[in-house]
Amino acid sequence: MIGFTAGSAASLGPMDRVEIRRSSRARRWRLEVPWGEPVRLVVPPRMTRREIELVLEARRPWIEERRRLQVPRLGLDRRTVMSAAEGRIRARALVSELAEQEAGRIGVSYRRIRIGAQRTLWGSCAPSGTLSFNWRLVLAPTDVVDYVVVHELCHLRVPNHSTSFWTLLERHRPHWRDQRAWLRNYGPELLAFRPAD
Repeated sequence: MIGFTAGSAASLGPMDRVEIRRSSRARRWRLEVPWGEPVRLVVPPRMTRREIELVLEARRPWIEERRRLQVPRLGLDRRTVMSAAEGRIRARALVSELAEQEAGRIGVSYRRIRIGAQRTLWGSCAPSGTLSFNWRLVLAPTDVVDYVVVHELCHLRVPNHSTSFWTLLERHRPHWRDQRAWLRNYGPELLAFRPAD
């Protein structure tokens, strides 16, 4: 049996803790296994302790498989970027240079570039023309950063993921699938990166 107090943490096994979060917005439970963080189970307010225990027991193999896949593969040193502030500065310089080079080729202009610490996104494009990027991109290979920048610039022309968008992206970055695959494979490890500060 898994012991816990609602709203705090449960123990799934010797290596894993589970944060139980009750949310009035949750219609059903949602289980997350973030890289390098405790397992999170978000549940509706009325879900009973026994129901929570049953979910965790039933999903134990799934959780263990996700954890097994979370083996560091990039060899990131926490000193690579000493602080989030340094990461933002370096990311802004790299992203700005790439955006300036590529915007004219794509036939778009952007209003400004914003560098943040998004939990799940690498980039986004606002209707106002603001392009937002995750500072952890600075830890990725340059061709991956280039792909994310060009992807968001293409959204200034086609603001969705329709066939027209992918055709435009293909025209400017024919090998975009390789970079997207890299992000899918290694992105969770990058998102979990915490600087030495």
